[in-house]
Amino acid sequence: MSDLIARMFRTRYTLRGTANIMYRLGWSVQVPTHRAVERDEAAIITWRRETWPAGKR
Repeated sequence: MSDLIARMFRTRYTLRGTANIMYRLGWSVQVPTHRAVERDEAAIITWRRETWPAGKR
């Protein structure tokens, strides 16, 4: 979104600044209301416990 603002108005904002502007204009983060049918909760839990921490190092 900040790239779009920069192209249209020739003004640069940080991501935080862009978020603040959007919030003041009444925009919010869009979050899906439904989860995918194919979602495998067990696989996600395993990935969060094992794979994700290894990638943070």
